[in-house]
Amino acid sequence: CPVGYRHFDTASSYNSEHALGEALNTPIQSGIVKREDVFVTTKLWNTDHDDPLAAPKTSLMNLPLQYVDLYLIHLPLKFIKGVLLNVRPKEEEFLPLDLKSTWEGMEKCVEMGFTKAIGISNFSSKKIEDLLSYVRIPPAFNQVEMHPMWQQKKLRECCSKHNIHLSAWSPLGAPNTPWGTNLVMDNPLIQEIAQKHGKTKAQ
Repeated sequence: CPVGYRHFDTASSYNSEHALGEALNTPIQSGIVKREDVFVTTKLWNTDHDDPLAAPKTSLMNLPLQYVDLYLIHLPLKFIKGVLLNVRPKEEEFLPLDLKSTWEGMEKCVEMGFTKAIGISNFSSKKIEDLLSYVRIPPAFNQVEMHPMWQQKKLRECCSKHNIHLSAWSPLGAPNTPWGTNLVMDNPLIQEIAQKHGKTKAQ
């Protein structure tokens, strides 16, 4: 198909890798689209830091693909096994994170051909500066919550300075998450701008 989505963003914690793999492999195997014409991102979940090489192997089997284009650390946090996405962890479910060790595993993922590039998600500018002090392969990408009510100016400047591509998740706000109070669609200014230009609030 000459039109449509070409970047597919998934994660082990989304439980969507199997479904995405089924959706991608049919057109790839039938020649409708080439593997190199789609971009697949997946992520290392917070319970998998102890073995950052095992997790991408599982993701590749789930998809199933020989490689992903981008592999991200989902959060700079470590949880005990069993903590799921969008469930606020209890204090006793957090564990100390050795980010340097995790990043060394991420770099090995590149060297072993599991992924074309590595990056981060939900990292602050301070976390980025700390990470850059010891990396061999710098992060290519940082994915964070960013929208009109949380514009992340300092983080945008940091990523630009270090040539890290910054991408927004929940660009329309995140009202359905445990922490979500940024109701972008309810903002009167957004409504006013949409009406002025004859567009929907999302547009």
